Amino acid sequence: MIPKYRQAFNSNFTEDKYQAFLDDINQKFGYVPKFKIAETPIFIPNQLKHRLIEACNDIMAVINQPNFKSLTEGAFFEDKMRVPNEDDHSKFIQLDFGICLDDNGEPTPKLIELQGFPSLYFYQDLLGKMYKKHFNIPEHLSIHPLGISSDEFIERLRTEIVGDSYPKQVILLEIEPDKQATAIDFYCTADMLGIKVLCISKLIKKGKQLFYLDDHGKEIQVLKIYNRIIFDELNQRDDLKREFDFQDEVDVEWIGHPNWFFRISKYTMPLLKGDYVPKSYYLNQLKTIPNDLENYVLKPLYSFAGAGVEIHVTQEMIDAIDDKANYLLQEKVAYHPIIDTLDEPAKCEIRMMLLHNKTTNTTQIVSNLMRLSKGEMIGVKYNKDKTWVGGSTGFFEI
Repeated sequence: MIPKYRQAFNSNFTEDKYQAFLDDINQKFGYVPKFKIAETPIFIPNQLKHRLIEACNDIMAVINQPNFKSLTEGAFFEDKMRVPNEDDHSKFIQLDFGICLDDNGEPTPKLIELQGFPSLYFYQDLLGKMYKKHFNIPEHLSIHPLGISSDEFIERLRTEIVGDSYPKQVILLEIEPDKQATAIDFYCTADMLGIKVLCISKLIKKGKQLFYLDDHGKEIQVLKIYNRIIFDELNQRDDLKREFDFQDEVDVEWIGHPNWFFRISKYTMPLLKGDYVPKSYYLNQLKTIPNDLENYVLKPLYSFAGAGVEIHVTQEMIDAIDDKANYLLQEKVAYHPIIDTLDEPAKCEIRMMLLHNKTTNTTQIVSNLMRLSKGEMIGVKYNKDKTWVGGSTGFFEI
């Protein structure tokens, strides 16, 4: 979006450079990511950067309210969703914005979704470095909106995830991690922090203590869990034999307590107001359904990765829903095709990645993730056979 960088990038782009860039990422861990990596990063102008920061601050002002937990008690529609020993702050927060145009034709963010859950923190660091290495991105451009260095970023994550613990006693917990689309981030995390990536089926429970067997068959006690398990997936895996259940009282520290996944989620959207937030309503609390349903999307509260989202909403569709308490009606966000590519321009979405600092007791923007699309929505199924789409990152002038 910064014209001089966009023009220079597009002029100098070659398929050979792109392939070398992909090969470098693939060779890092001998693994080919399961998602499309975009041909280009995005260059974020300062006005948009300031708006993104303002939007994040506005949202965090609501999340930091003393009564936020009471406002989000309804996010737990079943007791089995609740995990014991919840802490006071979400360690990780993701704020996803579609990039639109304001009334003056300037780029502006609109919140799409938010989540109190980790994202691809470590992979995005690798991705930013690879774009810089292969495409001669100027040194003063950074993927970290507030200007921290890559080393500072990694050390902040190390402090929050590992802290004073022995890295072997900290685990990244997933369901069959090697089969996940996000596996590349797990490999980056283990490489940077030296922690164990573990399937939940490999956890051993003895009383209130958890253990796993290391590569030498030795039992290692788990002190901290960096949780990456989505309940929606876990609930569908009756075939998975495991000793540990999330409702168990265990002597571990959650790095990213699972309850925040529900508290800070689509459920939070109707609590938010302002220039950067679309109107959102709990479907069961709407006394009158809007007449202009073509301007709304229908979202299930408890699905993930866009599952079940309806973009062509009808009254009949709403009438057919029995469990209206589990749905949200949200004003559509008009993504604008703002990224010049070698053919048609692309729309984009930016995830502002936040981290809670236990020392300062503040939650700060530390990185970003971007996705490009030329389809009706963001996502793989809307971008088949298209180029200059997929996962990317934004570079900010620092």
